[in-house]
Amino acid sequence: MGLSFVPLIDAYIRRCYVSAGLRPSSVAIDDETTIHCWIPSANPNPNPKPALVLIHGFGPRATWQWRWQVGALAPHFHLVVPDLLFFGGSSTRSPLRSEAFQAAAVARLLEALGLLGGAGRVAVAGTSYGGFVAYHLARALGAERVERVVIASSDVLKAEADDRELARRGGVGGVAELMLPRDAASLRALVGLAFYRAPRFVPEFVLRDVIRNLLSDRLKEKMELIKGLTLGKDEFQLTPLSQHDQIFPVEKAFELKRCLGEKARLEILDRTGHVPQMERPNKFNKVLLNFLLGSPRPSL
Repeated sequence: MGLSFVPLIDAYIRRCYVSAGLRPSSVAIDDETTIHCWIPSANPNPNPKPALVLIHGFGPRATWQWRWQVGALAPHFHLVVPDLLFFGGSSTRSPLRSEAFQAAAVARLLEALGLLGGAGRVAVAGTSYGGFVAYHLARALGAERVERVVIASSDVLKAEADDRELARRGGVGGVAELMLPRDAASLRALVGLAFYRAPRFVPEFVLRDVIRNLLSDRLKEKMELIKGLTLGKDEFQLTPLSQHDQIFPVEKAFELKRCLGEKARLEILDRTGHVPQMERPNKFNKVLLNFLLGSPRPSL
C-alpha cells in the first residue's frame, strides 16, 4: 500500500487539540446512538466559560475541519467539537438521516454533558452542512438555550436548482458525486471548488491517500444524509460567507440577509472559498471572537 501521510497529519492534529486543553470522548446518548467528540480536559471551575459547539461539514472528521480554531477559541469557551453521525467515531442504528436528526443528536449530547441544565446557554457555529445542523439545533433548543448562532459557508435557502447548478460547476451528475469523491479526479474537482486558491499541483497518490483514509468510510450512509436534507430559515445572528465560495455562492448570503433583516449580521471574508476557517483562519477567528464575545443582544 505504500507510505500514507494522513495518519501522521492526523496525529499532529490530535496533539493540537490536546494542546488546546481538549480530550476525546465517546458519549452514548441512547441505546442506538454514540457520539464521539472533543471536550475540555479539566473539570469545570466555579466560573465556567460559556459553551460553544463547533459543527463540521461534509469531508473529513471534525478535528480536521476545526483544527485552526480550537487554539484560538479554547481560552474563551468551553468547547464541544462533535463528529456528526457517520463521521469519525459517531454512529447510530437509527434509520433517520435528516440534518434535523443530526441536530437532535447534538442536543442530546449537550444534555448528557450537562450544558443545558439550569440557566445555561450555548453558542453554536456550523460550517457548510454543519450550518444546516446548527440551524435545526437552534430551532429545537430555542433562544432560551442558544444565545448566538454562526452559520459559515452554508446556504439554508438552498433549492433543487442550486444543487443542479453546483453539479454543473463541478462537472458531475449530482451533488452527492461531488461531495463524496471516490477517485483522485473527483477529489481534485471538489478541492478546486472549495478553495479560493487551490493547490496547483497535488500528486494523485496524495489524493488517493486522502480518499482512502478520510473520505471512504460509510459512503452509503453519507449518501443518505445528502438525500435526507430538509431546509428552512430561522433567526440567525451571524452569517459569514466567503467572497469566492463556488459551492454556496456569496449572492445567497445577501438573499438570506434580506430575509432575516436586522436579525442577522453578515460578514464577507475576501480571498477565501468555501472553507474560510482553513484559508484565512486568523481573520475567521477574529470575526468569530468579536461576535461571540460581544455584548449580549436581546432574544428575538
